[in-house]
Amino acid sequence: MASQVSQIHASPISCNMENRPKADFHPGIWGDVFLNCPDKDIDITTQLRYEELKEEVRRMLVAPMDTSTQKLPLIDAVQRLGVNYHFEKEIEDALEAIYHDNNEADNDLRTTSLRFRLHKEHGFDVPCEVFYKFKDEERNFKSSLTNDVQGLLELYEASCMRVHGEDILDEAISFITTHLTVAAATLDYPLSEQVTHALKQSIRRGLPRSRLGDTFPYTRILNPTRRHCWSLQR
Repeated sequence: MASQVSQIHASPISCNMENRPKADFHPGIWGDVFLNCPDKDIDITTQLRYEELKEEVRRMLVAPMDTSTQKLPLIDAVQRLGVNYHFEKEIEDALEAIYHDNNEADNDLRTTSLRFRLHKEHGFDVPCEVFYKFKDEERNFKSSLTNDVQGLLELYEASCMRVHGEDILDEAISFITTHLTVAAATLDYPLSEQVTHALKQSIRRGLPRSRLGDTFPYTRILNPTRRHCWSLQR
């Protein structure tokens, strides 16, 4: 028996390797993008530029401004680009000052909606009654609002922050969805893309940075404020 086992172990094992043809895969859409991973370490020049841009955005956040229409879009841009963790105190202080500012009666739809949403996001108690001024005598939203697509977009995002009992925001969702769905087909890019994406996924349901392509399609269309914020992403 032992000799049989020895013979079995001693016998060579032949492997009949079959040469199979390689699969004819199509080229990847990403090309060689991921073959070379960027080094996490950055040079001194880049680091200095990074710190310079960060301080410039910080100065803009703390600088006194005549109206909230100047400060709110800046805060919104910082948050959407996911770099707000650099400026948490500055943002809170700015929103606190805007919250106690009584000069909001003349704010347009876009500013009122943006102010409402940002304060809601940061835990401020904001009454939904601020939107009643955009209704007509028959308690319907004014038909003239349909010409303000940017304003409707902001009102839509603000309405997504609604809680139980805020009926006017329920009405706003229905009003806006109807008009923006129709308008999306006639708008120019990138506004059409913003409308389409907002109707699919509101800011509240999305993640910072993952929305960048839809929020700010090209850096060339950004104003200087947003370009600075864009450069701070790491």
